[in-house]
Amino acid sequence: MGYTVLARKYRSQTFDDVIGQDPIARTLKNAIRTGRVAHAYLFVGTRGVGKTTMARILAKSLNCLAADEPTVKPCCKCDSCLAINIGEDIDVIEIDGASNNRVDEIRELRENAIYRPARCRFKIYIIDEVHMLTTGAFNALLKTLEEPPSHVKFIFATTEPNKVIPTIQSRCQRFDFSNIGPTLIARQLESVLEQEQIKYENDLILPLAKMANGSMRDGLSLLDRLISTGVEPLTAKLLEEFLGCPNSEKVWNVISRIGESDAAGTLAAVDSLLNAGTTEVQVLDSLIEYMRDLMVVKSAGADSELLILTAEQRKRSAEIAEKFDVAALVYSIATLEKLRWSVKNSDTSRALLEASLLRFALSEHFLNVDQLLSQLQGGPASPLKKKQPLKAALTDRPATSIEPSDEAQPEETLTRHRPADLQSIKDDWPGLLKTIASKLGSGTAGLLSSAVPARFEDGVLTLQFGPSGKLQKEMCERNGRTEQIQNLLSEQFLMPVKLKFETAPDEVTPTAAPYKQTRLTAQMRNEIVNDPAVKTILTELDATITGIEEN
Repeated sequence: MGYTVLARKYRSQTFDDVIGQDPIARTLKNAIRTGRVAHAYLFVGTRGVGKTTMARILAKSLNCLAADEPTVKPCCKCDSCLAINIGEDIDVIEIDGASNNRVDEIRELRENAIYRPARCRFKIYIIDEVHMLTTGAFNALLKTLEEPPSHVKFIFATTEPNKVIPTIQSRCQRFDFSNIGPTLIARQLESVLEQEQIKYENDLILPLAKMANGSMRDGLSLLDRLISTGVEPLTAKLLEEFLGCPNSEKVWNVISRIGESDAAGTLAAVDSLLNAGTTEVQVLDSLIEYMRDLMVVKSAGADSELLILTAEQRKRSAEIAEKFDVAALVYSIATLEKLRWSVKNSDTSRALLEASLLRFALSEHFLNVDQLLSQLQGGPASPLKKKQPLKAALTDRPATSIEPSDEAQPEETLTRHRPADLQSIKDDWPGLLKTIASKLGSGTAGLLSSAVPARFEDGVLTLQFGPSGKLQKEMCERNGRTEQIQNLLSEQFLMPVKLKFETAPDEVTPTAAPYKQTRLTAQMRNEIVNDPAVKTILTELDATITGIEEN
């Protein structure tokens, strides 16, 4: 007898054996118990998560000859169950949608569906990769699928549900299969190795389970490849030699050198990875994965359940995480993800990878916008530290627009308290708008500039917009903007203030406040864009100007 690969040998046989799809298994079991089995099902999910396996289990449950009626526990020993397991039952027809996707083949299926099953209760059609059917084939199936004979059941499986036409989906009960977590895959791999009586090292299982990317079949196929090497016990080193998985110690070494701002060490560590046969894209994928673990360690602790790591790996992650702050890790992950596409399509991928990692390692030598402007204006500059508080790091992120800063506003405009009566509010409305612009942004101040204080009674300030200010009024009432303005005014007046917005009748046009953004001429814009300081910022930070506002 020929060798049976692990993915087939250890395929689940009953609903209770299914791994990672408990909600679907439970729903189908309840449908069988209550006699509410639908005439058509659509199983959706990525490869290797159990769609076809679940379809076969459902078929066995409906047609098991050892039971007098459909059962949630098929015997797996009768002729029907054994034939379904190998896909050769005459009443359970498995069709590959990729190679049987024409109209004529679906018409033949429809014509044969009227005949009763030969020996079982139901004639069941399992169509795998159903999205490969042509539109004509789908249309040929519609009528039969909507009102099939009582003895016929359809089970469709697909990895691309968006290609299944809506009229087919509406006639099916859809079940979405989720990716299987690394922990469950690792547990199954350990069970298989024990049943196969193959020795292995513990640090092999989790990396192998992660490489499966949520697919149990892929995990078992990878394990099959390792067993085929003939090496025993199976070790994590085999992942690097035979499956192309980057060496974890070398990846940690790269990250550690970056954290220590060691430029030469970073280049040497990257060179060691690449010389081992790891591609530039694989290096990026590994760095993203490992830095994600560091980010979780910094945010939730080394004992967090969000980490799929061994005890030794958790300890190592905690040590290296001390060299970074959360903001740096967040920035690094986002940058590496953007870099991935460029590296994959670049003729100089190694240089691009090394330059980017050097930028991480030498981040203390790069200036943020404030420091750069300070130096250009002759002021002192202090070095940017890699390990900095999250708040400071977020403040130092690259700027993509030129906006007036809070420091440009007069000190008394931001902090002084106003008298709380209508006339005083009217008199000081331009100053209030400046305060709102500095605290809540010029966008909010711009919306309020077309309104005037109309009434102030019992702590309720009514702001009136002109007849054409309906849009500005609605925008002030959205996205929590009203609460922000109320809180700011309450601080200014030293008392609780509520806001009410209204629009004036058509015959009344309130006088707008003298707060507006100055419209810049084309010449002024050119002068700003071509300013040496601005050009330096744009070049060094790879930034883009999104808006220019007068300070």
